[in-house]
Amino acid sequence: MSDLSIRVGDLHFTARWELEAPRTVEAIRKMLPLRSRLIHCRWSGESTWIPLGDFRPGIDYENQTSHPAPGQLAIYPGGISECEIFLPYGACTTSSKVGQLAANHFATIVPDDGWQTRLREVGRRVLWEGAQEIEIVEIR
Repeated sequence: MSDLSIRVGDLHFTARWELEAPRTVEAIRKMLPLRSRLIHCRWSGESTWIPLGDFRPGIDYENQTSHPAPGQLAIYPGGISECEIFLPYGACTTSSKVGQLAANHFATIVPDDGWQTRLREVGRRVLWEGAQEIEIVEIR
């Protein structure tokens, strides 16, 4: 299976699909390429997110977590809160103003030299400089 390329400004990452979430992976693949704003989470701790509003990807829970680790991409498919993709850079609990959410872990950043430093820099920029442009594309 292919990988993902994630770009936030001049910061680049490669991610691998999570095979434990095949329906979620297929739904995300249909959304690619994804170009959006990456903003800081208000309730989730050290995480950024892509708001998708009323969009519904048509998936149920699979490979779900409320505590994605740094570099684990997860999508909350909507329901009691809006649909959103989480990209944590530190300790995170997926939540909203209505409480804790379970999100489907669908991809993980591939560790390479400096990936954690770059990921923390994404968090710093989004927190202190405001929304950043993010692009996620599939690498074939």
